[in-house]
Amino acid sequence: MPLLRADTREDHGWTVVEVAGQLDVATAPEFRQVLVEAQYGGASQVLVDVAGIEFVDSIGLGVLVGGHKRARSHDGRFVLARPSERMSQLLALTGLDTVLTVVADPAEVVGSGG
Repeated sequence: MPLLRADTREDHGWTVVEVAGQLDVATAPEFRQVLVEAQYGGASQVLVDVAGIEFVDSIGLGVLVGGHKRARSHDGRFVLARPSERMSQLLALTGLDTVLTVVADPAEVVGSGG
């Protein structure tokens, strides 16, 4: 069983990346590549559904911040959706909840025109 699974699909003009497993030093390069390919492949709006993330470390958070920075540098959007309570606490502890756009439900942005 892989440590990380990332599935990408298009939905109402958004590239949705559903990720599950561990986002850490071992899997971060693979996930970074998924984001880079999506963003440099023309996706200006990326929503990362992190509901399936069981563990994230500082390297994994760095990959998410990198995705956010790439989106901003190209006038795009980068949104995290459905973080677990534990991940939400980690985002708050690190201050990333004030940097990254985080929503409880993907429908808040995908398909809403928002």
